[in-house]
Amino acid sequence: MIDKQHLINRFISYVTVDTESDPESNTTPSTAKQWDLANALVEELKQIGLEDVTIDENAYIMATLPSNVDHEVPVIGFVSHFDTTPDFTGANVQPQIIENYDGGDILLKGVDGLALSPKDFDDLLLYKGNTLITTDGTTLLGADDKAGIAEIISAMEYLVNHPEIKHGKIRVGFTPDEEIGRGAHKFDVKKFGADWAYTMDGSQIGELEYENFNAAGAVVTIKGKIVHPGYAKGKMVNSMYIATQFIDSLPRTETPETTEDREGFYHLHHMNGEVDGTKLQYIIRDHDKKKFELRKELMLKLAKDMNLELGSERISVEIKDQYFNMREKIEPVMHIVDIAEEAMKKAGIVPLIKPIRGGTDGSQLSFMGLPCPNIFAGGHNFHGRFEYVPVESMLKAIEVIVNIAQITAKRP
Repeated sequence: MIDKQHLINRFISYVTVDTESDPESNTTPSTAKQWDLANALVEELKQIGLEDVTIDENAYIMATLPSNVDHEVPVIGFVSHFDTTPDFTGANVQPQIIENYDGGDILLKGVDGLALSPKDFDDLLLYKGNTLITTDGTTLLGADDKAGIAEIISAMEYLVNHPEIKHGKIRVGFTPDEEIGRGAHKFDVKKFGADWAYTMDGSQIGELEYENFNAAGAVVTIKGKIVHPGYAKGKMVNSMYIATQFIDSLPRTETPETTEDREGFYHLHHMNGEVDGTKLQYIIRDHDKKKFELRKELMLKLAKDMNLELGSERISVEIKDQYFNMREKIEPVMHIVDIAEEAMKKAGIVPLIKPIRGGTDGSQLSFMGLPCPNIFAGGHNFHGRFEYVPVESMLKAIEVIVNIAQITAKRP
């Protein structure tokens, strides 16, 4: 369908541009360097022949592939994000290309002795014989979600070059700052004008998701008291000891490394402390809305109880909701999931319909009036040095996009 080397070149041209987002920034996009790729994508969309290509003051990109049928067809959209996570560096990405993967260890040449191994990541064995793109061990890869962008643009290019394939109007949208929970915040759903859309932002080939976590972020601030340690008795209050007690008081078996499927968790992802003050940053996740609310209540109650025990207001907790489970918005329009499932089967893919243990722009967009299930983009081990993507999975994702366009055009 799409020339394999052309796809590889396109993907690498994206991942070698640093687009790391910044949760501490108040601008949109949160980092100026996201504009570098955003502006390049605008020019590429124009070059392949899309129409109405726009980029707004916040770097949200939209474009149109006009319908080539003479009957009324729903307008569908495909969405991906171009930022990468601030959890691990995406600067100076040096991709490795592994042809005809043999099922063994892959040396990540940027770090002595480091290997991407099926002993640690058994999903690698699904891709024996494939071409894999990996990191060199010093950075993440950026397949989340530059694989999705490469797939959408490649699919649109294919449809432009093959007008015999019938489709309705298709809208394309690329967003900044998804990795810090803001990807849909300034997305203009009305301007986008689609009846529904799909985010190409999943992982393993075949993934099709219309459930995700309810999500919140929590900042726990602990105030201590610093005095000279030689004269500290009865005076010093070490905030780091209080922080340790707070951390240990949350359920230790309800963390990311101990949960799976629909099980929720508390995740301490950043900690910064001194005697005089400590800050803990958590994310709170649960698929079940009632359990999600209980998790937030537990953190607030823990702070209240510890303050009573300490005899002063030393702990404060600020919780902000980030996104909610899109299932309630997708179930009334399940035909859009059925279309994606049919498109996968047509491509010879076994659909893996399961909840997302994470979030996607699609969850927020669904609550904004744009129902938006999530489809695989092919990458694995996102947000770290062991990230990789099979090129054949990306090629299949392109085929799924084209199939969705065809199927939608044939439906009444």
